[in-house]
Amino acid sequence: MTLVDYITVSTTGNATDFGDLTQTVYILGGCSNGSRGLFGGGYLGGVSNTNVIEYVTIATTGNGTDFGDLTVARRSLAALSDGTKGVFTGGFVSGDTNTLDYVTVATPGNALDFGDLTVAGTQGGCCADFVRGVIREQYSATNAYSYITV
Repeated sequence: MTLVDYITVSTTGNATDFGDLTQTVYILGGCSNGSRGLFGGGYLGGVSNTNVIEYVTIATTGNGTDFGDLTVARRSLAALSDGTKGVFTGGFVSGDTNTLDYVTVATPGNALDFGDLTVAGTQGGCCADFVRGVIREQYSATNAYSYITV
C-alpha cells in the first residue's frame, strides 16, 4: 500500500497518517478541488506503469477509493486543478509523452483526452488558478513552460 499523509497548513509540525492507496505506486500525479484529492498514474510496485486514478475525501481520513482510469498508463506525471477539472500532464510511457487528460474532480469516472502538451516531458510541476494552468515538464527536450485554459 502507498501511504497518504496530511499536514495542517496553519500550524507547524510533522505529517500525520491519512490512510493508504489501494496499490503500492510511486511517482504519481495528484490534484484536488479542496474537497476531494485525486492520485493518478504512477509506477506500480516498481514494475509497470498504471492508469488507475484513486481519490480520498479530504475532510475525513481514510483509504483511497477507485475513481477511474487515465487515458494512458504512465508514471512521472504531474497534475493540476481549477477546482472543477483535474488535468494530468505528460509523464513516461516507454519514453516521454505529451498526453493531457482530464476528469471532473467531483464525479468519479475515466479520464478524457484534453489535448497535447507543446513538448513531451516527465517529472514536471504544475500550478493553476480558476482559469489557467501552467505546466513545466522538467525533462522535456526544451525545458519549456506551457499553459492551458482549464
